[in-house]
Amino acid sequence: MAEPGRPGTTTAPRAGSDVARRVAGSAAAGCALAGAVAVTVAVVAGPGPGLTGYVSEAGIAGSGHAATYRIGVLALAGALLLVGAALPPGVWAAAPALLATGAVFTAVSGAVTCSAGCPLPPFERATTADLVHGGASIAATAAVVLAMVALAFPGRPGRRCVGSPAGPPRWPCRSAPRWGWPCSSWVGARWWVCWSG
Repeated sequence: MAEPGRPGTTTAPRAGSDVARRVAGSAAAGCALAGAVAVTVAVVAGPGPGLTGYVSEAGIAGSGHAATYRIGVLALAGALLLVGAALPPGVWAAAPALLATGAVFTAVSGAVTCSAGCPLPPFERATTADLVHGGASIAATAAVVLAMVALAFPGRPGRRCVGSPAGPPRWPCRSAPRWGWPCSSWVGARWWVCWSG
C-alpha cells in the first residue's frame, strides 16, 4: 500500500497527474506531427512550384490549400499548449507560460494571413495584416526559444533541478533534453516558415 509523503511511494493524485501529463505529451506529439504534415502539404501544393517562395504564402487568401495551412499552424499551436501541460512538476513556471504565449502568437500567425510575397519592411511595402502576421511569427519563435532556455536551467537559485533528488543542481537540467528536441524542432520549423524563400 502506498504511504503518502514517503519517498519511493506513489499516491493516487500523483499517479493521476502523471497519466494526464503522459496523455498531454502524446497528444502534443500527434498535434505536432499532424501540423507539420498539413503545413508541408499546403506548401508543396501551394502557389509556387515545390518549395519556392515563402512558406506563409501557402496560407494567403485565394490559395487552394489555405485552409490546410491554417489548420496545420493551429495544430502546431495546440502542440505547444500540450507540451506546456506535459511538463513535469517542479520546472520553472516561466516555461509553461512561455509555451502558452508561443501558442497564442502561433495561432495569431495562422489566423492572420500575409499578402502575396509576405512583404516586410523596410524593403517592401507591407499591409497591416503582413505586419501582424510577421510580428506574431517572430514573437512566437522568441517565446519558444525563451521557454527552451527556461527549461535548461533550474527554477529558482538554490533549488534542486527536476530529476535531481539529491546533490547539487545540474546545469543544464536533466529535464531539458526531454523537451529541448520537440521545442527546437518547432523553432526550426517556425524559422523555415518565416524566413524561407
